Amino acid sequence: MPPSPAYRHEARVFDLGPDFADAVQAADFPRAVLRFRNDRAAADVGLEGLSDAEWIAAFGRFAPLPGQPGPLAMRYHGHQFRQYNPDLGDGRGFLAAQMRETPRAQATSDRVGSDSAPGRLLDLGTKGSGQTPWSRGGDGRLTLKGGMREVLAAAMLEAQGVPTSRAFSLIETGEALERGDEPSPTRSAVLVRLSHSHIRFGTFQRAAYLGRADQIETLIEHVRTLYHPTVAAGDAPGLLRAVVEASARLTARWIAAGFVHGVLNTDNLNVTGESFDYGPWRFLPEYDPAFTAAYFDQTGLYAFARQPEAVFWNLTQLAGCLKLVAGAEPLTDALNSFGPAYIRELRAAFLMRLGVLSLGEAADQRLVDATLALLREGGEALRWEPLFFDWFGGFASSARALSGPRARLYQGEAFDVFRFALMEHEPDRIERLEHPMFAAREPEEMLIEEVETIWAAIDAADDWGPFQAKLARLEAARTAWGFTA
Repeated sequence: MPPSPAYRHEARVFDLGPDFADAVQAADFPRAVLRFRNDRAAADVGLEGLSDAEWIAAFGRFAPLPGQPGPLAMRYHGHQFRQYNPDLGDGRGFLAAQMRETPRAQATSDRVGSDSAPGRLLDLGTKGSGQTPWSRGGDGRLTLKGGMREVLAAAMLEAQGVPTSRAFSLIETGEALERGDEPSPTRSAVLVRLSHSHIRFGTFQRAAYLGRADQIETLIEHVRTLYHPTVAAGDAPGLLRAVVEASARLTARWIAAGFVHGVLNTDNLNVTGESFDYGPWRFLPEYDPAFTAAYFDQTGLYAFARQPEAVFWNLTQLAGCLKLVAGAEPLTDALNSFGPAYIRELRAAFLMRLGVLSLGEAADQRLVDATLALLREGGEALRWEPLFFDWFGGFASSARALSGPRARLYQGEAFDVFRFALMEHEPDRIERLEHPMFAAREPEEMLIEEVETIWAAIDAADDWGPFQAKLARLEAARTAWGFTA
């Protein structure tokens, strides 16, 4: 399995010592049928040259990549819907490998954390790879539909400029799974995702639950060195502030994307502010603050408009863990930076999605408020994603928007306020409007009806054509928007 010369293995998780993970083995699956490989992501870590057979050996059979010592199931705790659970951990996944971002990827990236000289440390983590000591009686498997859904969610979010893990590989594994929340038996798969860190808020919670200040200090140094290198050694409040800033950015990008994660538990947020582990996600059809993704979220705890509140609550749990090694006042100051950071990042995210430049805090906020007011007034007729598509590039897109399928919606008082606020802002990289995508009448969306249609073709006829076609269109959209996370 000869990777490219750009492949740079670096299994830094072992720096933490034996208290944070357990060595495990992948399940022995009856089949391994490659359904998706992300060669663009693979090129970022020097693995794009693997043949399909080598790919299946690495990500379906989990033969160790060069220099990688073998899979580890990470230990962590977490609040699940605000109820503490000390029996968590990687129950159907593991950390398969760690490697440095290639120089080519580093040169074209301005993501959070990419300023470290060696390139970002990236993880390959699995979902559905078999049972671990933390499976709690579960089968350790993943449905093929769940894997397909994560591939689509990650591709859409990346196109929209949201900091996200990337689906790296999806391999069908030939087992018939019984599930209580979807028709069974159903097909199985193993997913591999490429992400920036597997250190979760819940990793700190476990150490705090055990009263291990020494483990908290170990985690602080590990996270500071690898993911937030501008933080001084031993500076727990400084690290918290860095995580707060990254989390505020992530949350603002979710809102601008009209995305609802669905399960914002403390084990589903990590220290780099990168979105991952997509289960019952949804994208907004239209503006609805109370829109929820998970059928089991009966109280709307993780509804669309409550996501900033949920992330802040989770950050307070992280801050509580750090009290074992730092004073309450500086931690509180760091924690309270979330509100201003979120508002600042929300303005930037809306301007990014509208393709216009900042004019200053007051003017930028007017545009955010006017955009939300127009979406609110538009109701079901004005879907979330098409508004940003129609008016991308600001007033330079007025002719396109006013002759498009939603022209009749662009009138009235709310629209006049929006148009005036938009006119104040200059286009950002106006040449992007020359991309063929903007000649289309409709944007790429990811509403649940389309996802179900894509799955139906796979389920009924093993037809992967609609899935592949959707991914191709999302890749074109990513190029057209030109966003960076």
